[in-house]
Amino acid sequence: MNQDSLLTPVAGADRIHALDALRGFALLGILLMNIEGMVGPLMLSMTGVDAALQGGDRWMDAAIYLGVQGKFFPLFSMLFGMGFAVMLRRAGEAGRPFLGLYLRRVGVLLLIGLAHALLVWPGDILVTYALMGLLLGLCFRGTPQSRLPKWGVGLMLLPAAFILLMGLLGTAMQALPDEARASFDQAMAQQAEHTAGIIEAQRLAYGSGTYAEATAQRVDDFLGMIGYVFVFGAFILGLFLVGAWFTRSGAIARPEEHARLFARLRWGGLGLGLAMVLGAYAMLPTMDFGRLDLVSSTAQALQMLGGAVMALAYLAWFVRGLQSPVLGRFLGLLAPAGRMALTNYLMQSVVCTTIFYGYGLGYFEQLPRAWQPLFVLALFGLQVLLSHWWLARFRFGPMEWLWRAATYLQLPPMRR
Repeated sequence: MNQDSLLTPVAGADRIHALDALRGFALLGILLMNIEGMVGPLMLSMTGVDAALQGGDRWMDAAIYLGVQGKFFPLFSMLFGMGFAVMLRRAGEAGRPFLGLYLRRVGVLLLIGLAHALLVWPGDILVTYALMGLLLGLCFRGTPQSRLPKWGVGLMLLPAAFILLMGLLGTAMQALPDEARASFDQAMAQQAEHTAGIIEAQRLAYGSGTYAEATAQRVDDFLGMIGYVFVFGAFILGLFLVGAWFTRSGAIARPEEHARLFARLRWGGLGLGLAMVLGAYAMLPTMDFGRLDLVSSTAQALQMLGGAVMALAYLAWFVRGLQSPVLGRFLGLLAPAGRMALTNYLMQSVVCTTIFYGYGLGYFEQLPRAWQPLFVLALFGLQVLLSHWWLARFRFGPMEWLWRAATYLQLPPMRR
């Protein structure tokens, strides 16, 4: 395999069709999750079920919380790990060095993510993927297949353990004498006030501000959230490793050889994950940033880990659907959208911020929560149609072409 062959799309038997279709499915879930933080303040979308909503809006918010929020970014993260393993395998088969090329690839992704976060929408995930992808390539490219899920689960449990430890510390602080507890209560009150201030600043900048004012707020939001990478980055890295195992074991390419595993994930994973998420909802449906105790931290940990378990179940159910002659053809229609995942992900942000932000059409906080999924289905349906049209004429999506060109330092052929 020469340089030219590495610059062309993976085709024919080399391409794992399930990965493309799964990416398309994950893109739909990502938009269902992100739309709340595009229609309204981003920070408000991170609080769980909005206590201010009523009627159909509250029912829809709860349904998204239980079935979507925290479930599709783990699926997208596992897909990143699967893609990493495919790239590593192809480099080995070609007898070409892997690390230098891969580091340039994640470096370009970092630049794309920074541009997205600072110029378009601050809820970007690409920067985190690039940073954790760097560790993935440096530390785990030679990890034996059997150790990948062990490392993955261990890393995913780290932030959950940290959250529980902080909650235990908060509960202990509340048991102190009144005088000592007063400083803790004051710190929590200041945290709640700070969060409310961020929400109001986002409402003003994104809802009625100019592009320059919105960009200044995006910079503040990015700097405020990047610190969480040091805690939740381990969770993302763990998901990468689990995804890499699915590729290296052959489970995603030959699911019929791992029928028992997928059956357990479909039924056991869905049941366990849903029970964990329902438990979190029962304990604390709306996050209070001015509260730190064992109950709130347990709810947060259950939601995070339960979402990852449900993502595995979604993966297994989707793979089962692909094996169906009828449903498989329908789900396969998502594959072109998945092949253009980067382009479509960025397009979602550009379209939505143009529609909802004040410097665009100005519909900020005007689309009711109950109607947001219908908007998402309409937009994603258009993306699927556009992806089919584009890939019938071109080899890559626009951003995929740019990413590949910057990675290989060559201009790959675009037209078919």
